[in-house]
Amino acid sequence: MSAKWLLPLVLLLAWPAWSKVVTCPAPSGEPLSTNYQVEVSGQSVAVYTARTLDAPFAGKEWNYGGPYAFANFDADGPVTVRVTAACSLRQVVIQPATFGGQYHLESDHTLVISLPGPRKLSIEPDGKNGPLLLFDNPLETNVPQPDAPGVIYFGPGLHTPGKIVVGSNQTLYLAAGAVVKGEVMATGENIRITGRGILDASDYVWLKGPTPHVVSICGTNVEVSGITIRGPEHWTVVPRNSRHVTVRNIKICGGRVQNDDGIDPCNSQDVLITDCFIRTDDDCVALKGLELNLPNNNVEHITVTNCILWGDRARIFLLGHESRAAFMREITLQNLDIIHFTMTPFLFEPGEEMSLENVTVRDVRIHAEGQAQLMRLRPTVNQYMRNKVPGRIQHVLFRDVEVTGKAGACTVELIGADEKHAVQDVSFENVRLFGQVLSTNSACLHRGNFVEQVKFSGP
Repeated sequence: MSAKWLLPLVLLLAWPAWSKVVTCPAPSGEPLSTNYQVEVSGQSVAVYTARTLDAPFAGKEWNYGGPYAFANFDADGPVTVRVTAACSLRQVVIQPATFGGQYHLESDHTLVISLPGPRKLSIEPDGKNGPLLLFDNPLETNVPQPDAPGVIYFGPGLHTPGKIVVGSNQTLYLAAGAVVKGEVMATGENIRITGRGILDASDYVWLKGPTPHVVSICGTNVEVSGITIRGPEHWTVVPRNSRHVTVRNIKICGGRVQNDDGIDPCNSQDVLITDCFIRTDDDCVALKGLELNLPNNNVEHITVTNCILWGDRARIFLLGHESRAAFMREITLQNLDIIHFTMTPFLFEPGEEMSLENVTVRDVRIHAEGQAQLMRLRPTVNQYMRNKVPGRIQHVLFRDVEVTGKAGACTVELIGADEKHAVQDVSFENVRLFGQVLSTNSACLHRGNFVEQVKFSGP
């Protein structure tokens, strides 16, 4: 081949293929970000705003970065994204670090990102201070018609329905460009809550929305997918006494109030949480066994996978508090990026005689910023428990967990309560903290009484 054709061929092979890109303007009257502008393959993308720390939480000793921005678009392949910021981007960091794309600065205020496919990113010019959350979604499929039977349809524009009731064999659809100020009560079988619109609870005062949670679910065969949820005023997505629930590709832009847990399966079985971005002030994912008098009150067969998690104040995963079920078991937490956290990311504290067992945590990447604790496995009693007796923990595996960033104590704590409420059979396989494999001799390991069969291994 002639040398004069070699360079053009290399450039052609390196250049991303043309992709279909879908964007939608914001509704009239929706205040957009003045800090960021986003273009995807030359198309303008609406950049929305979200808040942190409304009253009465503002002005305390903590500060989690103030208001921030987010933007959604759909594409079916590689794209080039251009981000223009009011602030300097010279020190920009993109989280998670393993997002698989490339970026460079075009100028002090312009960032160009090449994405190979759908991604969820936090673009951070100044750490947690005013980032841009960028959500590259796959193209929508199986979009319902507005007048189809059983469809509750919100098209582009601003809507204020308040309480939205969804029943068996119904689909609630929020189109791209829709901002729906309300909350959802979904009860029954074969329910879909989907779309690319925004479900907005940010106008509601703390704990005073029109439904118990932003999306309350009590049913079987329920799917929540694609939507963005802004400003939860309480727990966000809550399957309660439910079976076969899938939560896929939702984006939770929280941090406005306390008690804004991201996704809380309560007394539910067969729940899949996948491809989600969750930013909350409170726990990102909490499993709870609130009820006693149910045919099956256990919390079991719960999978959280392929998610990006950001907890402002509380935990990333909380397993065991507020749990009166007999068992919480068959839990899988895998292929996760924890990009910001404050309290213990993995807090396993069963009480009320509940057995927390068969938990697998694997393929997890954690960005640390000098925090004190990483994991705590401890049967306990606290103020949320009616029966003031600890639970027990057994058969837990942590495999291929990597902690990088700014080193802190990052303690790993295992403490049983007594012989009947012990911690048993816990394995750490290739758990690496700042390049060091966790072992029985690690300074960060705190092992108390009533802890049995703890095993360690390297890569």
